[in-house]
Amino acid sequence: MANTEFGQAVRRWRDRVSPDAVGLPAGGHRRAAGLRREELAMLAGISADYVTRLEQGRASNPSTQIVETLARALRLSRIEREHLFRLAELTPPGPDTVPAYLTPSVQRLLDRLTGTPVAVFDACWTLLVANPLYAALMGDPSGWRAHERNAVWRNLLGPGTRVRHTPASRRAMEGNLVADLRAAAGRYPADRQLRRLVAELRANSARFGELWDSGAVGHYETARKTIDHPQVGPLTLDCDMLTVAGSDQRVMVYTAEPGSDDAERLALLTVLGTQQLTG
Repeated sequence: MANTEFGQAVRRWRDRVSPDAVGLPAGGHRRAAGLRREELAMLAGISADYVTRLEQGRASNPSTQIVETLARALRLSRIEREHLFRLAELTPPGPDTVPAYLTPSVQRLLDRLTGTPVAVFDACWTLLVANPLYAALMGDPSGWRAHERNAVWRNLLGPGTRVRHTPASRRAMEGNLVADLRAAAGRYPADRQLRRLVAELRANSARFGELWDSGAVGHYETARKTIDHPQVGPLTLDCDMLTVAGSDQRVMVYTAEPGSDDAERLALLTVLGTQQLTG
């Protein structure tokens, strides 16, 4: 019964979200005004087959991460999001867990900055959502799962990012990311996913253990960055971080100096990224 009710709720909320509200073209024949299953799957970063099985009650026990990403893709209110968690027989995240709920105002900001690479990270530096241009610039994160979405894990255990570093800038970046993570662990000591992340990093990264045990303080700072893109070449962009009041989240925004070669490359990337998504 719980699986059926969960699927019915997803279908009902999918039908009420118009494509233009989430930045998708509304062309072509549609039987309903809402999102297609394939569109919801793309927005949530899961397969269309899995969305089908969820809606038909054939997929059981969706994870906390799946419920969270569906809630964001469906633009659920805080109360609706909590209801979806309960339908999945999960405890809604409380005040002792790292906030992952995107407020409507942050979502509108993402919707409007279509020509600017924008991403939102939580207090642990886990990527919550990225717009298409950010995905085109930094690599498509839709297939990333669990710790793969965390910037600390990617830089200390994973494949890293496209940002170019000197040895000194890399050391500073790693130190500041770990300091941010330690601060988050102090604010949210009951968060299980955060504890698992720290345990995996300590078990597999000597550099993380060194930084964690040093007790160094600081925070991740943004500045001009050079991104080595495999198609358009290097882009030197200004990277600014906006903090979301009351939610402990960070909005990362990349911009280019008007009239520069970097602005031209970013404009080209906008076209290339749109073509890739369409394809």
